[in-house]
Formats: sequence, C-alpha cells, structure tokens
Amino acid sequence: MNNTAGDKPLIVQSDRTLLLDVHAPGAEEARAAILPFAELEKSPEHIHTYRITPLSLWNAASAGLLPENVTDTLAAYSRYEVPAGIAAGFADTMARYGKIKLRARNSGADQSRDDKPDSELLLVTADETIEKEICAAKSLADYLVKTDEGFVLKLVDRGTVKRALIALGWPVQDEAPLREGEKLELALRETCASGKPFVLRDYQEEAARSVLGQGGPGTGFGVVVLPCGSGKTVVGMAVMAILKTNTLILSANVAAVHQWIDELLDKTTLTEEDIAEYSGGSKSVAPVTIATYQILSWRPEKDGDFPHFSLFRSRPWGLIIYDEVHLLPAPVFRITAELQAVRRLGLTATLVREDGDEDAVFSLVGPKRYDVPWKDLERQGWIAEAACIEVRLDLPETSKVPYAVAGKREKYRIAAENPLKEDAALELVELHREDSILVIGQYISQLESIARRLKAPLVTGKTVNAERERIYKAFKNKELRIIVVSKVANFALDLPDASMAVEISGAFGSRQEEAQRLGRILRPKGGRSSWFYVIVSRLTVEEDFAANRQKFLAEQGYRYSIQYWGKP
Repeated sequence: MNNTAGDKPLIVQSDRTLLLDVHAPGAEEARAAILPFAELEKSPEHIHTYRITPLSLWNAASAGLLPENVTDTLAAYSRYEVPAGIAAGFADTMARYGKIKLRARNSGADQSRDDKPDSELLLVTADETIEKEICAAKSLADYLVKTDEGFVLKLVDRGTVKRALIALGWPVQDEAPLREGEKLELALRETCASGKPFVLRDYQEEAARSVLGQGGPGTGFGVVVLPCGSGKTVVGMAVMAILKTNTLILSANVAAVHQWIDELLDKTTLTEEDIAEYSGGSKSVAPVTIATYQILSWRPEKDGDFPHFSLFRSRPWGLIIYDEVHLLPAPVFRITAELQAVRRLGLTATLVREDGDEDAVFSLVGPKRYDVPWKDLERQGWIAEAACIEVRLDLPETSKVPYAVAGKREKYRIAAENPLKEDAALELVELHREDSILVIGQYISQLESIARRLKAPLVTGKTVNAERERIYKAFKNKELRIIVVSKVANFALDLPDASMAVEISGAFGSRQEEAQRLGRILRPKGGRSSWFYVIVSRLTVEEDFAANRQKFLAEQGYRYSIQYWGKP
C-alpha cells in the first residue's frame, strides 16, 4: 500500500472493533487481509464494522497466523496509530490455541472411521495447570479418562469435549484425522442439463476453497455465510466436486430437498441413481442423500430415541452439508457432536439465532470461513437491489380498547392482525402490477382472509407437497402473479422471479426471519429493483419489534424508509 496515513481504509479501536471505510483506497485489499482474524458484524453504506474476538483469533491461529501477523496487518492498513494495549492481548489469546491437542490414540490404527464405537482419541497438554483444570471440570468428567498418555476419550465424544473446552477458554488443536468417506465420481458441468452455460462465480469458488483450505489439520469444516439468491447451493456443489465423496445433505423441508435434487441433476454429472431423498414421504439412501431436519429430529415418544439418526451411519459419508445451518435443531446438534471425523459444511444467509446458540454452530459444524457483505454482491449485480419500506397504519377504533387492556403477547397479536393491513396490502399489490409478489404472514386466519381477497393461492406448513410444488411451478411460469405464504417463506423457497414481498406479520421482530424473507426477492432480475414492504400497526408493540428488524437491515446496508398511511 502506498496510501498516506490519512487515507488508509481502517480505523482500529481499543475495544477490538475495526471500522472499514469502504470508499478509501485499498478498502478491498484491507478487507481480504483482516478477514482471517476478524468477524464482519455490520455493513451499512459507508463504514463496515468488524470485531476481533477470542474465537476469531483462535481461528486465525488454527490457520497458522501469528500475533505479529495480526498486528502487522492492522498497522499496514490503519489510518491512525494502532492502540498499544491490544497487541499484547492478541498474543495472550492466540497463545491459548495449541496448548491442548487432540490426536488419534494409536497412530497406526484407522482412527478416521467413526463407525467403530470403541475408537478412542487422546487429549494431551504439556501444561500442568491446564491439566489440573481439565481434571477439575465437571463438564468433562463423563467423557475423559486420565492415563499416563493424557486424557482418553471416545471418538463419538470428540465434538462434545471440544465445545466444553471452548467454554473454558481452551480451544483444541484437533489433529485427529478426518475420514475420507467412500469415493464418488462427480464434476460440475460447463453447460447445465437445461442448456444454460454454467461457470462458478469468483466468490462461490473462494467460499468453497475457504472451507477446505490446504487440507491440513483445522480445515475441512466450517460455515459459509452468503445472502439468499447468491448461490449457496452452488458453493455446496463445488465442495462436493472437489472432495468427490459420498455426501449427506440436511435441509429445511421437502421443497428444499427437491430443489437440491434439481440443482444437482442440472449442474453436476450425478445421475438420478446417485441421489436419494430421505424425508417423511421417502426414505431411500444413495451416495448423495438429501434429508430434512424434521425427519431426523422426529421420535415417537418425547423421551425416546431418534430412530432416523441411523442415517448418519448408514453409509461411509465423507461430507455432510447443513443447509440453512442457523435452523439446526438441538437433537441434530447432539448427533453432530459425534460426527467430528466427517468433513462438514454449513450454509446460511445469517448466523443469527434468536436462541443465542451460534457458538454451537461454530463448535460443532465449524467456524465461519467466508462472509461477504450483501451490498457488495448487489453492486456486482449478483443479487438484486432492494428497497425496504415500512408502512405504518393506525389500529381501527374497534381494536384500540381491546389492545389497551390486553397482555403483552396478546397486544402483539392484535397489532399483527390489524384488519386494515389487508386493505394496505391490496393497495400495494395494485400499485405494483408488473411485479411477481409474495404476501407473507404469521397467522393462518389472517392469511386465509387476504388470500380470498386477492384470489391467490395460500401455502402453509399444512399444504401437501404436491400442491405446494404445483403452485410454485405456476408462479415460476408466470401463470400466477401472487402467492400468499406463511412462515414456510422463511427458508428454502426457490422462486427466483419474485420481485416484491409484502410482510403483514412476523415473529416478534426476528432478525433471522427478516434476512430470510428479504432473501426471497434478491435473485437478480436484469437490472430491475425489488421491493420489500413491511406493514406495521402504529403506536403499538409492533413498532418496537419493527425497530429490531430495521436495525438488522440497516446493518446489512439497506436503506429503510417509513411511510405513514391514513392519519398523520
């Protein structure tokens, strides 16, 4: 870099936040340089915020970076002098990585097979104080046996022990081998089966390579964060094509299963015989098997076993892909803790979980390996430009007293089901006659009413798959211009021509939900903008929840305007 200090792109603050001026010379170079040790937090129009955390520094250490690499990078791009105190802090934090190592107990044995229930690993440390802390940790007592070699643990407890040690502040340098899985010949096509040319985009290839790294310890697992519409499925297929191994794909619902099957047949050399569906309606297994989270986490009795967990051991999988990894249910977390010998890829538009369990995704699936600001992809034309508009309406007079005397949860429902929202939605639909529109809501009775008024089909969780896919196909073929959808729109809804969404109710301002719903309209449309409307009841708790959503969208770089309809 030849920048003078005054025009360098990075501002380093003593609280370990990094502010990146996206308009300064060298901003893209700086972004690439800090990505290995800093996490992107928000990316509005002018200044993007990154944060250096213990986890991000441990990830950097696992990739071979030293504390001086981090401080040298900051000094090279920082507009002002780097605060002196944080350099020593980096060294202390990064020094924790590698103090504890996890190895195969018998180097000559095949420890890469996790179908051997008696397989054992060895946890070792040369630091006597750390050893005593491990001995004293109640969270580890059921999993570790102290021997002269170190601590012995079963292979199936690998992930559980790693997560418990991270909670104690000791990231494990995991040197135990990953198994290769059974080989499967597949490649990406240069021309899709549908006849369209197919080329990996630069960021898709970078994302795939970021997970696999150089193939050494500490690589082969992780999470890729990309906005809806940017081709996360393609990233998964790129990883599959590199590894060429039996692959288990877990997805949000049956519609997503079928989308994966269609994409695999269209863009890879796999045949129908190579691919199987494992869901409520079909329980086949093949070299590439796509299953739903619901079927895996189902059990006949509340405290009983999960009968379909056997799928994880039914073939020698070499790769597991967690689609919409932010939705990973707790029971699947449990089995994922056992699957640390298998390469793992998580795909999501946002790692935000309203239950705060992001650390479980990082610990068990892997760290975030790739993230790119939504607006960057928009500027490059890979996703559509979107206008986010909040429409505020008064409650009708008949609802004001019931709202005033209601409890908090009931207040939200009264505000969410404001009947004037239907009139507003109809007016918005009329104003956008050229758009393909999704009307999205939370409450079925509200959705049934507006579907009747719009004379549009309604898709809910109870809509049978055949009918759901018929409706989606008609929408894609432009035989339908409007679909009314419930929270099934929050994930795995592949309707690339949708250019407008009208949200009439949501789940208490969920940031995760907002990201997914906006993502439904972000597929590029030849330069045309998309429209995202949220209808909110004025002077109600809905405004508070809307502010949470607004903040999230603003942090992704979207301008969010508010319109008042009716009384000022």
